[in-house]
Amino acid sequence: MSDLQRRAAICEIGRRLWQRGLLGGCEGNISVRRDANTFLCTPSGQSKGHLKPDDIVVVDAEGTPLNGGLASSEIRVHMECYRQRPDAEAVVHAHPPIATAFGLAGLDIPDNLLPEAAVVLGSVAMVPFGMPGTEELPASMRPFLPDHKTFVLANHGAVTLGKDLYDAYHRMETLERVATVIMHAHALGAPRPLPDAAFQYLLQNALNGRLD
Repeated sequence: MSDLQRRAAICEIGRRLWQRGLLGGCEGNISVRRDANTFLCTPSGQSKGHLKPDDIVVVDAEGTPLNGGLASSEIRVHMECYRQRPDAEAVVHAHPPIATAFGLAGLDIPDNLLPEAAVVLGSVAMVPFGMPGTEELPASMRPFLPDHKTFVLANHGAVTLGKDLYDAYHRMETLERVATVIMHAHALGAPRPLPDAAFQYLLQNALNGRLD
């Protein structure tokens, strides 16, 4: 994928996140690995639903802008993800309402209720609160990064990793859909988990925690 294609994909994913209500205003951020030492990320203070390719910021491995732009305030989170997960090629941070509500309520999103949860999301990490825009947030994620690819941030939002931009975005979509279905199931009664044998089969074939 060329730089122009990566920039266009970031803009497209930003539009999808905005259109689906997974973020609003100037919330959220998206990044992708460009090469071994540089990354493309969304700019600070702009609606992700209305980005243009020229708005995308180039940063180094420390998150420092290289092309004069202003990187997202959560660039530290993205860089920590890339440092801890060399298999991650893209990171999406959004505020999906239902998944975020689970984080506010301190409730887990189980991976044994729906096949998509086991296969696409894996075990969803519930990350303790870290102050947004500071080193606290990546520090709070650090212990969970080696073994997870989907994260709900307490009182904040969610982060997903991907083997490419669309993989990270689709994981965010699936997170919100799974959270919504579980919420409805609780309204109807106690959700019934998958049969143990089926769940173990899904885990064995999903490479749980990995992105490939």
